[in-house]
Amino acid sequence: MPLADGPLGAVHRAVASRVVAALATRFRDLDLAEEGYAEALAKAAARWSDGAPANTEGWLYRTAERAILDRLRRRAVRQRHAAAEQPLLHEEEEEDETMLDTALIPDERLRLIFVCCHPALSDEARIALTLKTVCRLGTVEIARAFLVPEPTVAQRLVRAKRKIAEAGVPFEVPGPQLWAERLEAVLATIEIAYAQAHEDGAGSGRHAGFGPEMLGLTRLLAELLPDEHEVLALAATIHFAEARRPARIDPAGAMVPLAEQDPDEWDRVLIARGDALLRRGFALRSESVRLLKAGIHAAWCRRRSLAEPAPWSKVLALYDGLLRLRDDPFVRLNRAVALAEVASPDAALAEVAALDEERMEAYLPYHAVKADLLRRTGETALAAEPYAAALALAPPAAEAAWLRGRLVECT
Repeated sequence: MPLADGPLGAVHRAVASRVVAALATRFRDLDLAEEGYAEALAKAAARWSDGAPANTEGWLYRTAERAILDRLRRRAVRQRHAAAEQPLLHEEEEEDETMLDTALIPDERLRLIFVCCHPALSDEARIALTLKTVCRLGTVEIARAFLVPEPTVAQRLVRAKRKIAEAGVPFEVPGPQLWAERLEAVLATIEIAYAQAHEDGAGSGRHAGFGPEMLGLTRLLAELLPDEHEVLALAATIHFAEARRPARIDPAGAMVPLAEQDPDEWDRVLIARGDALLRRGFALRSESVRLLKAGIHAAWCRRRSLAEPAPWSKVLALYDGLLRLRDDPFVRLNRAVALAEVASPDAALAEVAALDEERMEAYLPYHAVKADLLRRTGETALAAEPYAAALALAPPAAEAAWLRGRLVECT
């Protein structure tokens, strides 16, 4: 059966990253872990036709573990791993039984995040490797996140794995005294992973699980590092964003833009938690990129009803502050949306026109914003092209429905 369909596809999406993380920690080889997991998945497709075992995660781990040990035997290097072998591993045991304590797997996944973010690697390589290995993002998705060509990402991944193998990078969480040198890469990875879930308003895509997962992970990091303003800011941002999820889709299944969402549908408990985290962050630092980003989310979440004016002026001021700290195309594009409301769509369109079109070609929001500004300035015929370009980038269903509606209006 196709992997995307049926119970096996659902299991794969839910557990792949944790099982691969546990295998990589056990055997200290990312490629070997992924190869073993792929073999286990193939066996599952053949053997689960009459029903999956009770512990699917443990079954996949044990089956992959055996496949890897077989590979090591064939390479005649199993003696190097003898010390790591578990005494409870016996070939005659039933495969649906497991010696794996699945409660430990989330810790193994966290360990792999820190391994992939080892300072021996470049910043870009750390993040790309973690997104690929832990979050199971494809090279195309990673390339879009970085706004770089796909071959560039593939080369970074190959070099990063080679560097880990050659340098003998230990698969272990460093002591707290060493966390600071890895923390930025860890947070950037979480940001990109969460963006994959957030861009899917309906939560129906293959990365939908990243929403609650990254929410929980940032909450845990905020407990572990209560005095890190960047951790608190990112945790606050994800709390605010997840709080708005119930209002992001209309009854017909189309995306609802933020300014049109009904605040009555937002999760006020999550918003209150986000506010508390953000206050703690600002108490530690008056200004940073992540604090200002969280502040933008907070400005929206403090809106109590559609009758209240949208906080465009406040949002624009925060984006102006962001530009002083980090002048990049993502900030400029989002600032243009606020500028259109505070100044005019023409002024915003001039800002968007100044962006590097070639670099932004694979970034869906660029086309959507450009199209909307053209439509609002009366250039409906010209707006049709960027709307079509956005649809060509295969957005999630809810976003695609909204874009198609706009395109029909223009044509």
